[in-house]
Amino acid sequence: MRSLNLIFLFLILTIFKVSAQHEGQTYIPDPDPLIQERIDNWQDIKFGLLMHWGPYSQWGIVESWSICPEDEGWCVPDTVKDYVAYKKQYENLGKTFNPVKFDPEKWATAAKNAGMKYVVFTTKHHDGFCMFDSKYTDYKITGKDCPFHTNPKADVTKEIFNAFRNQGLWIGAYFSKPDWHSSDYWWPHFPPLDRNVNYDPAKYPERWNNFVNYTHNQVMEICSNYGKIDLLWFDGGWVQKHDTAGLIPKLSGFKVNKLFNQDIKMDELVTKIRSKQPDAIVVDRAVEGKNQNYLTPENMVPEKMLPYPWESCIIMGGGWSFSYNAKMKPSREMIHMLADIVSKGGNLLLNIGPGPDGTWYDEAYDRLNDIGAWLKINGEAIYSTRPIAPYLDGKLRFTHGKDGSAYIIYLLSENEKLPAEIKVKGFVPEKGARITMSGKKGSSFNWKSDGAGFKFAVSESQAKSLPSQYAVVFKVSKVAK
Repeated sequence: MRSLNLIFLFLILTIFKVSAQHEGQTYIPDPDPLIQERIDNWQDIKFGLLMHWGPYSQWGIVESWSICPEDEGWCVPDTVKDYVAYKKQYENLGKTFNPVKFDPEKWATAAKNAGMKYVVFTTKHHDGFCMFDSKYTDYKITGKDCPFHTNPKADVTKEIFNAFRNQGLWIGAYFSKPDWHSSDYWWPHFPPLDRNVNYDPAKYPERWNNFVNYTHNQVMEICSNYGKIDLLWFDGGWVQKHDTAGLIPKLSGFKVNKLFNQDIKMDELVTKIRSKQPDAIVVDRAVEGKNQNYLTPENMVPEKMLPYPWESCIIMGGGWSFSYNAKMKPSREMIHMLADIVSKGGNLLLNIGPGPDGTWYDEAYDRLNDIGAWLKINGEAIYSTRPIAPYLDGKLRFTHGKDGSAYIIYLLSENEKLPAEIKVKGFVPEKGARITMSGKKGSSFNWKSDGAGFKFAVSESQAKSLPSQYAVVFKVSKVAK
């Protein structure tokens, strides 16, 4: 029993390390001034779209993970009685995937109108099915076994990138480093045991090198054949170089698998990427080092301001991939989330999972319309801003304009009225500075210093007919240095 408790403790510590990976990680800037400039530009655009899409959308299940043989809630479903048979069924989903209502121009227009400035699309998830036209595999949407391969828009990655690029958005390619379909990652000689490679790369270096080359070749196809790529967003952080490979935890009476060195040669790959895409931002998620140009807290918002480039990727509704009867987050919640993230120095990457026919949820368009309407009025408090202390206070969120201005975002609850007085701590307006409300022409609020901050009154007439029911923005024309 004591040994079992030790194993349980070891697993809990491992899980904690993964869940805390962004809060506790060290950020290492890319030394290239061009990339530093691009990251600064990326920090200006604030709001993007993430899309998880593949044959798995037909079943309305979590992407890829249902074939991962781990005893985790997001892996093999309870309904599966025969893993091998299930995996075969899953891998045959590409043979029925036919998203004939695919309309990337409609998506791109909706994203632009919502105020989104970049898109990150899943070119390949962990299951290895390629949503782009790779010559290195037949397991792809353009493969002869996929009924959609005869459609003029079969190379959906190309169609999506072109449509969004035409709307002025930055283009990002999500790419999974692990590939559970590749026989050089999950070698059929052994059964897969978990998400990791199922053989020791140090013992079978030729097979591992084949996988490294396969990965590099596919990434370079994206960099060479799909126009300008602004972001390479690599997932699967467990595929990385481990200098401590071979070490195992010592648990009395139990054998624990050793840690494999899954060196995908990211330094070499990034050099290749930048030979084709010189200013591309690279995000090697959850792997500390210069190849993680910004950090990516997943489906959560940090509690405090983070002093390095970061982005929260957040599900709009349902799961990462399409799910039936998905419930969308309310517009108010997402607008508040955007303001909260930006006040803490981050970007919001909002995820929508397209359906098996190639359409979005109707509700997704409604939510994007609401966010876009709010940003049309209040976007100056979001775009091209940086954090300013105290960052947040109760219902208030603060951002700093590059021209010396500051913005106070008041997050309104449903049917809430503005208070008669608003107090701000941590900074003060410059003498003679004006305070106005975004979207309310001619508005002006009298302010006065109050200790280490200031306060201003909101009259009953000023509180009427607010520009938004979700959040209002007060602009301070100049902040004292």
